[in-house]
Amino acid sequence: MKLIFSGMTDPGLLRSSNQDAYYVDPQGRFFIVADGMGGHAGGQEASSIATATIRSFLLDHWDSTLATPDILHRGLDLANKAILADQRQHPERGDMGTTAVVLMFREHQDQAIWCAHVGDSRLYRLRGPKILQITEDHTWIARAVKEGELTPDQSRNHPWRHVLSQCLGRADMHRIDVQAVEAQPGDRFLLCSDGLTEELPNTIIAAHLKSIRAVESAAQALVNSAKKHGGRDNITVVIVNLLMEKLDQDGQDTDVETGFVIE
Repeated sequence: MKLIFSGMTDPGLLRSSNQDAYYVDPQGRFFIVADGMGGHAGGQEASSIATATIRSFLLDHWDSTLATPDILHRGLDLANKAILADQRQHPERGDMGTTAVVLMFREHQDQAIWCAHVGDSRLYRLRGPKILQITEDHTWIARAVKEGELTPDQSRNHPWRHVLSQCLGRADMHRIDVQAVEAQPGDRFLLCSDGLTEELPNTIIAAHLKSIRAVESAAQALVNSAKKHGGRDNITVVIVNLLMEKLDQDGQDTDVETGFVIE
């Protein structure tokens, strides 16, 4: 499996700090996006703790006999416990929490690609012109739409659209969604915080992902577009491509796509 990937984060236009965090594994094994909440220091700390804890757990257990879904579930559960421990040590950060979404490539397992998430940071897959939201938001509004209480149009400007039903950093956190991800060469994945999806509909996200081949340029275009449409929150994007073309002897894609290339 050949991957090319890039990520970036931006505070947006209205926030004085960036409470998002992300991690791109240099070897292309896994990718993390977290969106913190709970004030300036609290949100930054929560997303940082979650990203670091998940990263360390995945690396420590990469070659273990644990199945990939178990590794992901335990990693996010451990991140929740680490944030709770920090809250006890620092009561001033007692209301902090964070979302998290992880995409993991572990080819020695029967199913190579998995994702896990808590909250409303998302994973998308672009295949051809079609974009698919793979994760399901853990929000009051997503449940209301799913159960037919609201229409998608009604949900877009609903005052409760930011209310999370699950996040890391809560003693009653009980839901970590882990699922296998079907993929084929040519697919493009996007992990992002809601600073992107609050400003851009899926159609515009898909248009940028489809029209801009270089992953670094596509990531920058998404951030710029979110800022152009308001930039009211921190914006974080990570793009991962499954290459369709063979790499040449220098390890570069024959179509000269830019970013980190892993074979």
